[in-house]
Amino acid sequence: MPRLHRNNPDPTLTKPKISRIEFNWYRRARLGTRDGLSLGRRGHTHRNHFSPRGTGPHADDEAPPPPRAPFSLLSFSLYLRNPQPHSLSSSGGTAGAMAEEDAPEVELSGEQKKEIAKWFLLHSPGGEIQYVAKDVRSVLDDDGAYGEAASEAFPAYNKAQMICLDMPRGMGEVLITSFGELEENQFLDPRTAQVGIVDHVKQVCTDVRPATDEELPSPYIEEFRCALDAEVLKYVGEAYPKGVCSVYSTKGKDVEGPGSDFELAVVIQAARNSPQNFCTGSWRSVWNIEFKDDIQILELRGKMQVGAHYFEEGNVQLDTKHECKDSTIFQSPEDCAISIASIICHHETEYLGSLEASYTNLPDNTFKDLRRKLPVTRTLFPWHNTLQFSLTRDISKELGIEK
Repeated sequence: MPRLHRNNPDPTLTKPKISRIEFNWYRRARLGTRDGLSLGRRGHTHRNHFSPRGTGPHADDEAPPPPRAPFSLLSFSLYLRNPQPHSLSSSGGTAGAMAEEDAPEVELSGEQKKEIAKWFLLHSPGGEIQYVAKDVRSVLDDDGAYGEAASEAFPAYNKAQMICLDMPRGMGEVLITSFGELEENQFLDPRTAQVGIVDHVKQVCTDVRPATDEELPSPYIEEFRCALDAEVLKYVGEAYPKGVCSVYSTKGKDVEGPGSDFELAVVIQAARNSPQNFCTGSWRSVWNIEFKDDIQILELRGKMQVGAHYFEEGNVQLDTKHECKDSTIFQSPEDCAISIASIICHHETEYLGSLEASYTNLPDNTFKDLRRKLPVTRTLFPWHNTLQFSLTRDISKELGIEK
């Protein structure tokens, strides 16, 4: 088991002495006093995400939920050693700190360890859960608790991240989403009419079988689904170099002809993971399309999610979401598909453009707003004319060596 900290070389978790440095790190991680900054070492168990008090795996238990700040292996191991809440003195002096250091250590139950490990796994950055799982398993040092946590966390994580797995024998790819889930570990690929059998923890598709007639939509619905799938596939191929997509029938898949409403769902996923370069990123979008036959209208609801993680000599994450709505008229399957693909392209391009614009303006706008409006000189900083501040000119004036 690896060392947890340079001041704590003992790799076991059996009542080691917590140093002052470890205690300060633990307190800051628990109280979340450095919002937005990583408190741990460079690695994969950090997350720039905060869980509000009263939420998490132990919201109703006696043990508190995991700390609100980003985690490292150090803070995780310290939390496992002593999960009881501490209280600082109102003055913030050393008396409260000493009370924390002298607090008795409490052994966690297997269920509590499982819930904490599960929380870490579920909050892993996209494409990094295997790294987090390796670290959590080594720190937890309880294969039973880890196995239970992994069996519950991995399926939820895989569906949330909408990971794409290759099916055996070159049968194609299958997206792991709730729309295509038939059973606990079986997922439908509508394009090939195949069902992939998945090992969630290993994140591999172990076997494949043909889908039954009951698992597939009716010929009438399949005509709309197939036309839309072709248009979305064309769009994704142009917009996302490593993107994958699928179109599912979510409601009314047994409708045999005009006169009834039904619903399709478009799922788009693109990921670029480069852990060797300390960065990962993903795009996920889900579009629900309601075909309302009675009023001849299609209503679209879109949800886009962008995630990025950069952790070279630090820990910076982006986790943003955007939702939108639109509509178009009910037409033939081919015309509906073209209209829907055009709407999806418009909204996703617009959202990506807004993100690009916001980060382009980051140095000129956001960073300026982080400054105090008036510095100690009580005058605004002249951003429009920074050349007036010349160190060389000021020194020359002070030394009386102006030309």
